[in-house]
Amino acid sequence: MKLLKIILSGGGTGGHIFPAVAIANELKKLVPHAEILFVGALGKMEMEKVPNAGYTIIGIPIAGIQRRLTMAHLKLPFLIIRSLLKTHKIIKDFKPDVVVGTGGYASGPLLRAAVNKGIPALLQEQNSYAGLTNKILSKKASKICVAYEGMEKFFPKDKILLTGNPVRQDIYDTKQKRTEALEFFKLSANKKTILVIGGSLGARTINEALGNSLQKLVDQNIQLIWQTGKTYYQTALEQAKSFSNDAVYPLEFISRMDLAYAAADIVISRAGASSVSELCNIGMPSILVPSPNVAEDHQTKNAMALVNKNAAILIKDNEANSTLIQTAVALLNNKAHQVTLTNNISQMAFHNSANVIALEVLKLAHYPIT
Repeated sequence: MKLLKIILSGGGTGGHIFPAVAIANELKKLVPHAEILFVGALGKMEMEKVPNAGYTIIGIPIAGIQRRLTMAHLKLPFLIIRSLLKTHKIIKDFKPDVVVGTGGYASGPLLRAAVNKGIPALLQEQNSYAGLTNKILSKKASKICVAYEGMEKFFPKDKILLTGNPVRQDIYDTKQKRTEALEFFKLSANKKTILVIGGSLGARTINEALGNSLQKLVDQNIQLIWQTGKTYYQTALEQAKSFSNDAVYPLEFISRMDLAYAAADIVISRAGASSVSELCNIGMPSILVPSPNVAEDHQTKNAMALVNKNAAILIKDNEANSTLIQTAVALLNNKAHQVTLTNNISQMAFHNSANVIALEVLKLAHYPIT
């Protein structure tokens, strides 16, 4: 049997990286001897997260388009040329059967170089509003896997496959992990728990709303698992020092998200595609605070896909300081509302997305599936 070789590319945020890793993991399950290589942007978080997941990654000197006119714009054409040259060499040396792009600017040069050499390419678009890189590449891609209906307004209809977003497999069966989770985070089984996840890079507005309301939460016997991101972490540690009963547990980054979900009664989250998909798969009552600092306001569009089906609560970023905490407390105290949100969000889940996408990759590679 021939050796299967796959290159995956995508990064900049966890929303692009984690789906790529999930697809890679599924490919290794299906074809254990497959050779898998990642390509990412030098200096971005994929250069750390991908090796931590057990895969080799090569960095290219690419950068994204800035919204504001800066000196970085002058360097961009040269970075693109250097990245294209490097990706051509990567493809020539590695000789992949298929390339997979999960979004982010690192995937642009790689997939363009691949399709120019006749190598089939699969795109995976996480959001309800397609990213710029994927929109540019879609005409030459062989297959486009999407998480939302109605994506034909961005991509050729005949290439689209509705698969949902790949999620980390360890988040399933969280109900069986609750005791372990409470012990891991040193939490009380007699208190209600809010999990706050602002995305892999943190969320300033959510962090400030929490930081200003810690006493209010503690007074109502509520405990907090609080992913702050790097920028706010030291501030959160200082704010948490006031509470000696371990009611507030700030973390720069949560490595055991399965246990965080298992411990939580409700979640406050940004509305990035990966986070939304995970919340659907575990059926978690959620308050979504979309980031206003993303292209085409796609997080609000992600959130509204749930809100329109009474599957989540939406708080606008500019209203979070005034309404987020009281909304969270009200939801914690309304079990019937939690059950409704859980039932509705669970119906929006796509299960086994990574497996479905991995099988499409194997089809493009003309690799026999047993």
